[in-house]
This record gives sequence, C-alpha cells and structure tokens, in this order.
Amino acid sequence: MEQTPILVLIAAAAIGIVAAAAILRRGATAGGPSVATESPFAASTEGMKRCPSCGTGNLVTERSCSACGKRLSA
Repeated sequence: MEQTPILVLIAAAAIGIVAAAAILRRGATAGGPSVATESPFAASTEGMKRCPSCGTGNLVTERSCSACGKRLSA
C-alpha cells in the first residue's frame, strides 16, 4: 500500500486549516464578525427624535418612546 495519497490528503487538510484560521483572524482584526456591523442600508432620521434613555428613534409626534416607554422631551 502506497502512503503518498494519504500524505497528500493530510498536507491539503493542514493547508486548509491554516488558510481558514488566517481568514478568520483577518476578519476579526479588520472589523469583521467580532465587531458590531452596521446596516448597509441608509436610514433617514428626518422627522424623528431620539429617546434620551435608550436612543431609539421615534416620530416627532410621539410623546413616549416606542421601545422603552419613557417620556420624550418636547
């Protein structure tokens, strides 16, 4: 029985593991999955006011926060 195919498979698996680790490490240091990601979609805050307690955007006409229920400033 020849051992060359087994050694080639082991070497390919080792290269794959090293490559995957490098990709994961690069993603974590470059603002990847470990950092909270922002939405790629634009959000307008026109006509909204922020809750001073939780920071949720609410319509200008609202008197209380839609998320936490605290009273919004006028």
